[in-house]
Amino acid sequence: MEVIFIKDLKNQGKKGDIKNVKDGYAENFLIKNGYAVKKTKEALSKLSHEQQKKQEQDTINKENALQQKVKLDKVVLEFKVKTGQEDKVFGSISLKQIKDELTKQGYKLDKSAITIPNPISSLGFHNVLITLYPNIEATIKIHVIKEVK
Repeated sequence: MEVIFIKDLKNQGKKGDIKNVKDGYAENFLIKNGYAVKKTKEALSKLSHEQQKKQEQDTINKENALQQKVKLDKVVLEFKVKTGQEDKVFGSISLKQIKDELTKQGYKLDKSAITIPNPISSLGFHNVLITLYPNIEATIKIHVIKEVK
């Protein structure tokens, strides 16, 4: 029997996959537990419609990510830090601090989207990568300056 997976099932199939499985397995496990439906013309047209909607949404998300990338590439965040002898910075700038500063400026980003290549623990400019969408990354600049007492 051919079935269309409507949920991901580890080691069996992903949502949208069409597979040929034994009748008993299909009826008693896959269909009964809501992992798949029997392959019919209606199920195929529904699957096609869902895939088309997903593709349209992906296109919209990609466009939004490209627009946000243009804005983020111009962003420079300034952090004032305490320093010791020879301008050695105490600690480093964290992901949370960067995320909070971006949130204050109106950017809603997940902390997991931010990548710091090297610890930000010295004065000057540092680059930070932000993944907005697969294969779309923005680079923001972090300017670490000495706090004047």
